[in-house]
Amino acid sequence: MTVPQPVILDVDTGVDDACALLLAALHPDVELRAVTCVGGNASVDEVVSNTLKVLDIAGCGDVPVARGAVRPLLEPVSHARHVHGEDGMADLGWPSPQRRPDPRHAVVLLADLLSQAAAGGPDDRVTLVTLAPLTNIALFLRTYPQAAEGLREIVVMGGAANVGNATASAEFNVWHDPEAAAIVLESAAELDIPLVMYGLDVFYDVRVTLDQAAELIAIGNRGPAELAGRLIDFQCGRFGQPDATIGDAGAVCAVIDRAALTTRRLPVRVELAGTYSRGRTIVDRRDWSGDIAHDPHGMAPTSVEVALSVNADRYAGLWLRTVSVRRR
Repeated sequence: MTVPQPVILDVDTGVDDACALLLAALHPDVELRAVTCVGGNASVDEVVSNTLKVLDIAGCGDVPVARGAVRPLLEPVSHARHVHGEDGMADLGWPSPQRRPDPRHAVVLLADLLSQAAAGGPDDRVTLVTLAPLTNIALFLRTYPQAAEGLREIVVMGGAANVGNATASAEFNVWHDPEAAAIVLESAAELDIPLVMYGLDVFYDVRVTLDQAAELIAIGNRGPAELAGRLIDFQCGRFGQPDATIGDAGAVCAVIDRAALTTRRLPVRVELAGTYSRGRTIVDRRDWSGDIAHDPHGMAPTSVEVALSVNADRYAGLWLRTVSVRRR
């Protein structure tokens, strides 16, 4: 029997964050300990509301949800309603959640739960999956570094080796708060935290069709399956495509089924100063065994497992099987 992995999600829910929340809430190999919220795709209050709604629909009303950072460390607020809808989650018009979030700030909740994990054994260590700008995580790692001992690893949905989406260079989550992303990378090296970058190189590959979405919607009763189907249907309609990515949910798939993800350990930096490249993750693929001493920057101090390819059908099937349930 597989022992479920303790997981905390950091989200800016978000259509694809909602896809990820459903997977984490419903899969038997995941023990969802908490969800922390940050402003990103929508305002932080909308993110909290959307997150509570998804968890309630998934039958996980006991999972604590905490409100975190309202805005990036330095950058102005910049939401993504053009992608996710005016409410940040597909404008479904479903009832608002009745319960309230945890009274603790997200950073404090992370510190409390990860300190508890650090006091336990190896099986108590938590995988932190970040699906949003990294503001909460940067604040946590700088404020409570000792609590990071409770982490097994951090799986970051963010960045890319080759492409951008917010700009030609930068992926949205890193671009939204590049200073926070740089702090997280630096802290991972300082605190010896394993880090996996699930970025745009694989993000768009895992896709679900309109026909598959219709099958989920037909299960009905405003349960997890119908919500999952409507999220995919919304994306297909918004972008005029016959299929849509499960996006952030792929990072949760990477926790459940790492073998379907091909990664390479590479040095990574975040560009903080470029006019056209601010927020880009600089993934260094050079062979450092050779003579490249002429590079004045040297090797990046942080090396991470960078996702370069994925078994897309395997992850899509994993997500579809998990969310195809009626309301609990």
